[in-house]
Amino acid sequence: MPGQAIPGIQFREPPIFERGARGRTGASLPPLDVPDVDVADALGALARSRPAGLPEVSEPEAFRHFVRLSQWNFCIDTQFYPLGSCTMKFNPKVNEWAARLPGFAELHPMTPEHLSQGALDLMVRLQDLLAEIVGMDGVNLQPAAGAQGELTGLMMIRAYHHSRNRNPKKIFIPESAHGTNPASCTLNGFDAVPFPAGADGIVEPDALARALDEAKDDVAGLMITNPNTVGLFETAMPRLAELVHARGGLVYGDGANMNAILGRARPGDMGVDVMQFNLHKTFTTPHGGGGPGAGPVAFKKVLEQFQPTPVVRRDGDRCRIYADRPNSVGKVRSFLGNVGMFVRAYTYIRELGNQGLRDVSDMAVLNANYLAARLKEHYPLAYPTAVMHEAVFTDKAIENETGVKTLDIAKRLIDYGFHPPTVYFPLVVRGAMMIEPTETETKQTIDDFVDAMAAIKREAQESAATVKDAPTLARVGRLDEARAARKPHLRWRPPEDPSK
Repeated sequence: MPGQAIPGIQFREPPIFERGARGRTGASLPPLDVPDVDVADALGALARSRPAGLPEVSEPEAFRHFVRLSQWNFCIDTQFYPLGSCTMKFNPKVNEWAARLPGFAELHPMTPEHLSQGALDLMVRLQDLLAEIVGMDGVNLQPAAGAQGELTGLMMIRAYHHSRNRNPKKIFIPESAHGTNPASCTLNGFDAVPFPAGADGIVEPDALARALDEAKDDVAGLMITNPNTVGLFETAMPRLAELVHARGGLVYGDGANMNAILGRARPGDMGVDVMQFNLHKTFTTPHGGGGPGAGPVAFKKVLEQFQPTPVVRRDGDRCRIYADRPNSVGKVRSFLGNVGMFVRAYTYIRELGNQGLRDVSDMAVLNANYLAARLKEHYPLAYPTAVMHEAVFTDKAIENETGVKTLDIAKRLIDYGFHPPTVYFPLVVRGAMMIEPTETETKQTIDDFVDAMAAIKREAQESAATVKDAPTLARVGRLDEARAARKPHLRWRPPEDPSK
């Protein structure tokens, strides 16, 4: 079992700093063919007083270390990854092939316009495609992640109000919205004003109208996710937008869950003024783990002048970069954005075409409803309404019967070879389990997952300790997430010398 001492078998991979020995190397470098330079003279106060303490390992040690880590990790290429709302779906390898073409992969960000026309042309084409898909007038590709796209969209809303000599502070956010929305508001100097969704999980116009009435003239906008975070479509969206526009506000649409409506509904047609795309979620560019990501913003004409700079546009038969934009919110990322992600998203859209994008949303919705129909026999659904891209379940029944909670179920799923779904979110659902199968999973995979969830329920009823002690088959045992969050160890430190 993991954690037991078995001669010759290593269950925990130590940091690479704890491997190797002084002077050991995997490199073979030619003699220096330029004059030697005194580092202290060249760098002055920036020169190190002692070596950096980097690991000194052989080539086999380095390769084995990183290959072991990759083999022991969960990844979308090996296992089902049903994170609700995060949309962890398979990334087609044709996208990776295209992004690795030398003309894209080896393009330096400082390459002049006349030598980078291919990449610039792809960016303009992608902007046009994304704008058409969501029914907006323009797209800016610069933001480096969905959350930064949110931040940028709200910056544009703020700039719009200031240009009209207004300074409203309140952004209204339903409880069913994406979890990052309040933070984006706060970073922009707005006040995030939550208001409840209706009993069926979607926003009711009367509830929004009451909240707007209380704010009087202090309405900056509405920030809403559609489909929302409990997996439901906001059917009153045009009326909600109408209420906000009547108060002088703008509507921000969180595009995190776009894979459920591609080719079937366009946020711009529903009254949305600005929104972000999560290219890693909807258009199968990889999740970056902090980067590289891509979170372009789409906007209506009224916000065009405020978009980030520089802007890439077509001028006759050439593409040009325009940096002189006095009303822009400025740069939100270096250069033009993560171009490799643009290549992947463009390849995906062109590979699928119009009908293919519709098929994506059809399969995402079909898979989610199939999973909901099968799994609700074992775990109660939070809302009885037909879902879009994901389904939210609650642990209320199983906890009352056995004492087993959502976190226990999530841990036990690891023993069955599945990554846990999103747990305890959205906060409006007790013991939430938010599960998204995505359009890339087969019926067989979904059936296997449902069977595992049903087996865990039986285990909880017969021997709750089996579930509460999980995982038992993973490389490490049950981790203490609360302690890890409160007392994180974010960098390696050499062990203390016991002789001191």
